[in-house]
Amino acid sequence: MARDALFQVEKGSQDFQFDNKVADVFDDMVSRSVPFYRELQSMLADLTVQFLPESGGAFCDIGCSTGTTIANILGHPYCPADAHAWGLDNAPAMLDQARTKLAESLHGSRVTLVEADLNGSFELPSVNVVLMNWTLQFVRPIHRETVLRAIYAGLRPGGALLLAEKVLVEDSLLNRLYIELYYRFKARQGYSQEEIQRKREALENVLVPYRVDENVELLKRCGFTTVDTCFRWLNWAAFVAIKQQT
Repeated sequence: MARDALFQVEKGSQDFQFDNKVADVFDDMVSRSVPFYRELQSMLADLTVQFLPESGGAFCDIGCSTGTTIANILGHPYCPADAHAWGLDNAPAMLDQARTKLAESLHGSRVTLVEADLNGSFELPSVNVVLMNWTLQFVRPIHRETVLRAIYAGLRPGGALLLAEKVLVEDSLLNRLYIELYYRFKARQGYSQEEIQRKREALENVLVPYRVDENVELLKRCGFTTVDTCFRWLNWAAFVAIKQQT
């Protein structure tokens, strides 16, 4: 796993892109940038297998990046042997990394990887679980409801959407405090103040977080009857949204 030193050299104000340079260091970048990343991956895998039937089940990771989440779920001791994984991502460089990481599962026809743009039209297969890990925040706000309605329609009855996001809080003082504490977290992971600032500027027009209540309201508006915040650390959260059984 290559170490992320991208913003040691990226000094311009160009918007963040999931290109080859990011894909090459992404696993290190996300593990050092997302609080409790490994614990969240383990928790999401545990939750996923709870919603998979004993046979004929499927799940879809939207914004699958390098395939880490898919690999963790397929490798889970309680994942059914015939469960099929779908991975959707709009970045060819990320999918190239995923093909390498998931080569054995691809060869065994347990995984299907698809290039798809959530800001345009995309097709979601019929699945029991959809995961969106730090992905919806990159979808333009005008398209988010359309995306979530498509996910709701593609989920089988009783299925679940597992959504992890960066979030805002309504109180401006707390919002600034949480962001400052998050930057201190990144500094403890070895990022310099210059790297933190440069990445913040690169993400400013690309990553648009919502508040927790805005995410919950949006999920319920799209049809999910049960929505819970299953993880929270300052300005990071994860949600479980369940589609009602018919």
